[in-house]
Amino acid sequence: PFFTVWLCGSCSDYEKSNLDTKTVEDFRWRLKYFFMNPCEKYRARGRKPWKLMIQILKIAITTIQLVSFGLSNEMMVTFKDENLMTFRNLFLKGYKDHRHGSLSLYTKRDVNEHIHYIINRYTNLQNLTVGNLAYELINGDYTPLTLCQVFYRNSTIDPENDTFDIDPHIDKDCISIHPMQSLSNNTLATHPNFSLDFRRLLSVNIYLTLKTINLQTVRHHELPDCYDFHIVIIFDNRAHSGKIKVDIENDVRIYECSDWNVEGTSGKNDYLLLSFDSVVILACFASLILCIRSVIHGIQLQFEFNIFFHAYYNKTVSWSDRMEFVNGWYMLIIVSDIMTITGSVLKIGIQTKFLTNYDVCSILLGTATMLVWVGVIRYLSFFKKYNILILTLRAALPNVFRFCVCAAMIYLGYCFCGWIVLGPYHDKFRTLAKVTECLFSLLNGDDMFSTFLRMRDKTYMVWLFSRLYLYSFISIFIYMVLSLFIALINDTYETIKHHQKDKEPVSQLQAFIAECIDQPESGRYQITDESTCCMFSRGCFG
Repeated sequence: PFFTVWLCGSCSDYEKSNLDTKTVEDFRWRLKYFFMNPCEKYRARGRKPWKLMIQILKIAITTIQLVSFGLSNEMMVTFKDENLMTFRNLFLKGYKDHRHGSLSLYTKRDVNEHIHYIINRYTNLQNLTVGNLAYELINGDYTPLTLCQVFYRNSTIDPENDTFDIDPHIDKDCISIHPMQSLSNNTLATHPNFSLDFRRLLSVNIYLTLKTINLQTVRHHELPDCYDFHIVIIFDNRAHSGKIKVDIENDVRIYECSDWNVEGTSGKNDYLLLSFDSVVILACFASLILCIRSVIHGIQLQFEFNIFFHAYYNKTVSWSDRMEFVNGWYMLIIVSDIMTITGSVLKIGIQTKFLTNYDVCSILLGTATMLVWVGVIRYLSFFKKYNILILTLRAALPNVFRFCVCAAMIYLGYCFCGWIVLGPYHDKFRTLAKVTECLFSLLNGDDMFSTFLRMRDKTYMVWLFSRLYLYSFISIFIYMVLSLFIALINDTYETIKHHQKDKEPVSQLQAFIAECIDQPESGRYQITDESTCCMFSRGCFG
């Protein structure tokens, strides 16, 4: 509708001039109304701020949902961790909470004794455990313990003569032992598939399944869940260094118990939680639709402004001005709504025992709630004293990103150098992941002395290199990079503060809108976009 006047040949010059002026003013009103906050829009047109009200509602209900899920998840995680600790103490001989390293074995006798120890503990589990552990029962038979050894197919290794002949193909042999089966120490030794050749042995894996019920949820008015623990005890000999590491891995399946009865309770609480989750999904879906509609409207208005500015002023709108129409807060809310809806669906599946993926659900709900609370900053930006933080972050972001890319090049160079040179001599540089974590800690001033102290004095050259490496990294990143980073943000803050103080428009778009001095209560904004378009058509085409 903004360039139809240029195509109209039947209008007089006076009519064109009036129409041009009115077109510019009407469009300026539209732009100013578009960039108003919800309260100003309400005063301008009396339109209720539905998105604002839904966001306030979402803050409350998503936080309540997260807290409810977090408490339930905490009980589940605690129960799993405590059972894993129980399995380690039950099945690993001499285990005493090895927090500083895994349990390790160094002799053949120790390995054989530990394997027999695990089997005997499993077959006598009911007489040992103080928990509600039980064997898995399938079709009337107990699931057996499975003992497997993984080894190279053929190998001849002679370190004395520095010779070896090895077939890298891997074989696996297993035997099964039922819970009620009594087993002497000689039974395994005489079994044809259980003669351990430690020269070609890669690992010994013991598989067993145990069942239990998480009764602690009863105190929190939740129905107890049934658990299947699929346990793998691993004797790891892949390094063939004379040290066999022993550890337990645990895979859990959570499901609804087939027959349950809790006196004085019913499934009412479950239905209430499911209803509440449904309300959260509906609220987020409504918010998603409203925000998508606003984003689409902003993109359409951006194209109209680009055409308008080119037609009336023969100027091209910059990308920074065009991006003003794409509200980043709406994009954040859209992402948050999608994650909340997906997480709520997974939460319903977990509560109904169709799904057990707590981790994915936790990530989705946790990130979504974080974004909802971050979105509160948008409403604080309606106040000028709070708005300067938002403006500073938005203005500094491009420069900060470019600065971080340059700093990352230096950081990655130090990471690779430290990993390859200091890795063999320092625990914190043993892997590339540990190097990045160590250097990031040093960058923030943490753990400096211990990093210097724990450097092994293997060779003077490596010791001297480590000092030069650490001193140069700390000097460059703490005294130079971080200082420049802070100066970059501070410069942006001073620029924004100067513009706010002088009230100078900082872009073509803001300068164009600033010419409109009509207040929201003036009644100038009552005209709708559709009526404006129709008015333009009638003025030119009669």
